[in-house]
Amino acid sequence: MHLTLPIVLTLSRVAVIPIFVALFFLESATGQWIACGVFTLAAITDFFDGYLARARGQISAFGRFLDPVADKLLVASAMLMMVGFGQIAELTIIPAVIILCREIMVSGLREFLAGLSVGLPVSKLAKWKTTIQMVAIGILILGNAAHPVIPETIPVRVIGEAGLWIAAVITIITGYDYLRAGLRHMDPPPAAGS
Repeated sequence: MHLTLPIVLTLSRVAVIPIFVALFFLESATGQWIACGVFTLAAITDFFDGYLARARGQISAFGRFLDPVADKLLVASAMLMMVGFGQIAELTIIPAVIILCREIMVSGLREFLAGLSVGLPVSKLAKWKTTIQMVAIGILILGNAAHPVIPETIPVRVIGEAGLWIAAVITIITGYDYLRAGLRHMDPPPAAGS
């Protein structure tokens, strides 16, 4: 494996997860701001690693494997920590579960299709879903009612929760699209003459 800048950016997204998780245990406004900053920087690397890989002609099999894994690890860590610390609660747990279940389903589908040498490219709608989801998570990190970091006149938590619900709806649509595309490769074609 050759360490290119895009690969380093992707690896950095995984490397910051322990720091990001540890910041939740500070349970302070400072911890929230730093956690939001770390998460935002990690989310930004998701755009730049792909952009730089294409621009520099440094697309690799390892990068194609690692990029979605890094995204899923970051998002899953954020959602689990926010549920654990009450920043995602009550009905808002539903879109979080939908998003995590879809990510697991798509990962399994990609793994299955890779065994058949079939790719499952990321759709534009899925990219929008990722963007909305990342923004919503960043906002929700700051929306902790126990340690308010933004004036109460700005409905931070409501905005973040709405974004998470929107991301979940798009998640269902793109998950269905991916599953439908994958199902075509699961059943063998009927034998001739049958």
